[in-house]
Amino acid sequence: MNSAETDYRLLDAGNGRKLEQFGPVILDRPCAQAVWRTSLDRSEWARAHASFTRDEGKRWEVHQPIPERWQVRLEGLNFEVQPTDFGHVGIFPEHVRAWRWMAALRSRLLAGSEPLSVLNLFAYSGGATLAAARLGFRVCHLDAARKMVTWARHNAELNGLSGAPVRWIVDDVQKFLAREGRRGVVYEGIILDPPSYGRGSRQELFKIDTHLLDLMDQCRRVLSSQPAFVFLTCHTPGYTPLVLEHLLGQGLSGLGGAVSAGEMVLEGGPDVLPVPSGTYAVWSAR
Repeated sequence: MNSAETDYRLLDAGNGRKLEQFGPVILDRPCAQAVWRTSLDRSEWARAHASFTRDEGKRWEVHQPIPERWQVRLEGLNFEVQPTDFGHVGIFPEHVRAWRWMAALRSRLLAGSEPLSVLNLFAYSGGATLAAARLGFRVCHLDAARKMVTWARHNAELNGLSGAPVRWIVDDVQKFLAREGRRGVVYEGIILDPPSYGRGSRQELFKIDTHLLDLMDQCRRVLSSQPAFVFLTCHTPGYTPLVLEHLLGQGLSGLGGAVSAGEMVLEGGPDVLPVPSGTYAVWSAR
């Protein structure tokens, strides 16, 4: 990543952990994929302001004072971040791949063409929403947690995008898609990052192993007759790139286009081993 465009750095990974810098704050967090040895010595890891542990319950161990919340720049966008009870901070840098892909798609669109209508499901704190909005796309941002939608709207304000054409929706994804289908509302692009397990706005249960196939069918029903893309990402173990490629290939069969898939990766400097951080598959009509 261009240093002028981001305040995030992967400093090291190994022994089941990753060491990351978010602006002025260094965090040490679990990383099950990092089964290799660390590259930096212990003194560098000791610089972490805080560590997250899942031993004897999930908790942060603070080693140096850190702000309750602070701002981080990622791929030219500003985000407010803070430590959460789940060990997250509000941004997932591996998703930058999707943002860059959308930017490349936008550059290929004909000048003067109508902006794409994009649906962002399980939208969290709004990274993909803001990346799409700054490209001029019309976005529907949906998350089941009101707190996260509020957080995303604040991030939009930090980027001067509070007036962008974004619908901010708090709802259960499957119920929302069913209503949109009945209303005949369609989208040219869909972004979705389904969790392994989650709850809707009224505690509706979502389990990826049980509900993903139906979810893909619902997405197909709200795609326009001239769709542009579907970008599916996943952090659930076992959902490999080939699995996601099959899901999109079957779910969007008959539409033409092409599917590509791969790993999402966190990358650091030349001496830092890249960290696999989930998988992606993208269907594109162009």
